[in-house]
Amino acid sequence: MNEELENTIEADEEEGLYEHHRFLTPGGLTPVRVDKYIQIKLEGVSRNKIQNGIRAGAVKVDGEAVKPNHKLKPGQTITILLPKPPDLGESVVPENIPLDIRYEDDDIMIIHKPAGMVVHPGVGNPSGTLVNALAYHLQNPEMPVLPGNSPDRPGLVHRIDKDTSGLVLIAKNDYAMTHLAKQFFDHTVTREYNAIVWGAPDPPAGTIEGNLGRDPRFRQLMKVFEDGEEGKEARTHYETLEDLYYVSLVKCVLETGRTHQIRVHMKFIGHPVFNDARYGGDRIWKGTVFTKYKQFVDNCFEMCPRQALHARTIGFDHPTKGKRMFFDSELPSDMQNLLDKWRAYVSHRKENIEG
Repeated sequence: MNEELENTIEADEEEGLYEHHRFLTPGGLTPVRVDKYIQIKLEGVSRNKIQNGIRAGAVKVDGEAVKPNHKLKPGQTITILLPKPPDLGESVVPENIPLDIRYEDDDIMIIHKPAGMVVHPGVGNPSGTLVNALAYHLQNPEMPVLPGNSPDRPGLVHRIDKDTSGLVLIAKNDYAMTHLAKQFFDHTVTREYNAIVWGAPDPPAGTIEGNLGRDPRFRQLMKVFEDGEEGKEARTHYETLEDLYYVSLVKCVLETGRTHQIRVHMKFIGHPVFNDARYGGDRIWKGTVFTKYKQFVDNCFEMCPRQALHARTIGFDHPTKGKRMFFDSELPSDMQNLLDKWRAYVSHRKENIEG
């Protein structure tokens, strides 16, 4: 009989924060309930959280979902997926920051995050974050007090970058968080983004595949590893919605959720996100060298002073209602104005050429 396998902790850096454990039950094991066994193995994890994970289908024995009273036998493999609270320090200070709430019930919230708002506190951003705003909202006396709800640890099951706008899904109790974390882990959550990118992708629709990992020379950047031996598997489906020659509006659908995935993948195929300073989109990639054009582009950068990326749509299975839910958000004004400016430029240039 092999020795018990060492459990591992993993974290999908952008979209799902979770702990992934794997155990092999030892020989001579006396039959024991799976929830009790896991509680012994995972110190500090409550039995209620473990049972929520089992009910959410996040605990499997030999690849099959089980009930909390399932009796384990020797030589069985247990896999466990549990949401991992972010390391936010001892406490998060609730702050009365307005939230654009698009949907809310006892289990989940859908928040529209504006560009410029950091999702959770960290070095350089100790306050003013989405988590600070959620902590205030969830301590409101009009809100229901829910089992497993923790104002210091609002249920982040995914993140979007500071300068990306769009929809963020929040879990309001342990069961919902575990259920949603499993969906992110299984890549069954639908996530569609709108991006304004430099140039016109050719072909206009396709799939970008390439493992993503941290650039060994510049640790703040992610890069594509074409050999497939490094990084994590990443896949982005894209479709051009509007071709304006110099720039294009594209829809990007994430099949995986890696850090900066869309930004890195679009640069990889030669069409970085417009005004993405980290990945080179804040310089001219398409157009003339004339001063007037450069001035026009600089005005565009001022109009949309961040990467032109918006988390437009999210779809998932509701943790308790058992139905598929989709939420959609409008393109923010800075990106809409940017598109209108490029449309006018292309139309004017076309008229001059034809005239």
